Amino acid sequence: MKKPIFILFTLIFLQSCKTETKEPAVSQEITTDSYTEEYRPQYHFSPPAHWMNDPNGLVFYEDTYHLFYQYYPEDTKWGPMHWGHATSKDLKSWKNEKVAIYPDSLGYIFSGSAVVDLKNTSGFGSSDNPPMVAMFTYHNAEKEKAGDTNYQTQGIAYSLDNGESWTKYTGNPVVKNDKDQKDFRDPKIFWHEESQKWILVLVAGDHAEIYNSTDLKSWQYLSDFGKNLGAHGGVWECPDFFPLKTPSGDTKWVLFISINPGAPNGGSGTQYFIGDFDGKSFKTDQKQEKWLDYGRDNYAGITYNNLPEDERTFIGWMSNWFYAEQTPTTKWRSAMTLPRKLELYKDSTLYVSNYPVAAVIKDLNYFSPQKEKEQNQQYTDSLLQKSNLKFELPRPLSDFEIIYSNTQGDSLKMGYTKSENQFYVDRTKAGQSDFSNRFAEPVMKAPAHFKTDNTIEVSVFTDQSSIEFFADKGATVLTAQVFPHVPYTTFSIKTQDEVKNLKLAHIPSTWNSPNQKNN
Repeated sequence: MKKPIFILFTLIFLQSCKTETKEPAVSQEITTDSYTEEYRPQYHFSPPAHWMNDPNGLVFYEDTYHLFYQYYPEDTKWGPMHWGHATSKDLKSWKNEKVAIYPDSLGYIFSGSAVVDLKNTSGFGSSDNPPMVAMFTYHNAEKEKAGDTNYQTQGIAYSLDNGESWTKYTGNPVVKNDKDQKDFRDPKIFWHEESQKWILVLVAGDHAEIYNSTDLKSWQYLSDFGKNLGAHGGVWECPDFFPLKTPSGDTKWVLFISINPGAPNGGSGTQYFIGDFDGKSFKTDQKQEKWLDYGRDNYAGITYNNLPEDERTFIGWMSNWFYAEQTPTTKWRSAMTLPRKLELYKDSTLYVSNYPVAAVIKDLNYFSPQKEKEQNQQYTDSLLQKSNLKFELPRPLSDFEIIYSNTQGDSLKMGYTKSENQFYVDRTKAGQSDFSNRFAEPVMKAPAHFKTDNTIEVSVFTDQSSIEFFADKGATVLTAQVFPHVPYTTFSIKTQDEVKNLKLAHIPSTWNSPNQKNN
């Protein structure tokens, strides 16, 4: 057996009603100063101020990525939901736009999705100017308070100026709650080429329902899925449904279902199913539960419409309903995960991997401290306030542990336990946690899956208040918020194996470039 290797480096982290309604063009006051607060993410998206949760309406059109999101523009806690809006040219730098869709007399504007109606099937635009169409859940709080069960319905709105302004459809709601289902929400819509129809997937408490349409306005129920499959420890939410190629080139369909509570490490999480879709119903022979991310802070994520199939791109909400409203930030609350590319891979069976898109690491200046310093020496660099650490280890894996720490005694641990064949993230002593008795524990554990046979890459992305741990190019993922009392200043890697290709890169802020000043 080889002697344990202990590598230590020191890092310095600076740390409406039913009539047709056009939304008011209200702007937000946004300056770069709003992105300098303690714990403010510097290369993850967060709102300029106030409360944010689920990503909504992810759609790509005319070289622009649109990120809509659940937003309450009056407080840092959940309230009457709007759709906030941001845009990006590269999924790396974001521009804050004005609030997109507002509540009206039919209710708050809950989660949903958006498409570009390229053939103008809806008639809202033209062949020269196809409309962007959003579908969302109306949540009628007055009906809910009165004890009604059909207080959630589905509405649509359209934009003819690439998402800048929105007009609600006069015939809303387009999907009524005829079965009086208490939880009937979160529509995901997309064009299905084989049937030449729009497909809608939404959730109804303990199952998903599938519909189709020729015009985005009139919807026909087709089938349901999942009443006796998968995890049911909480309400099903935020579905997504899309095809992916297997390693052998076959096409399989993947259904994402977020669930709250009931995730394997407590609270909110996203499970998925792999199967087949014939244009009407989804079938799977999957027996075991599968989870996209075993960390406690990746929830309600969906993927982009109108991208090529081999660029299936996902963004999730980086929080957990157990403590989302208590996290120690004051001006804003919540951030999104890094945008991640999804792929199918095969270990014992098919799984979905998720790993940051190429734009996230493009042009980063990686360096190899191991070549510049002998092992067991400290490494100091004032630029390393935000970073990506990555290295390779041989398979079969032995135990290894990465430790981030600081001068206040905070300690964040990540690694692998061979006896259990599990990766883990331990934030029990990582920093502030007294804002919630559900935040620090338990230690997050994930069953290990692998894409490669001989070596695996371990990659850790650290921002001001989060870590994203990727093993073997996203075969196993754990995402977690962390709130150290002062910035982490050292990290170590402990393993009996040889650490190869150890690299580190500082990730510059995406909020301090000149073109962001007036966003």
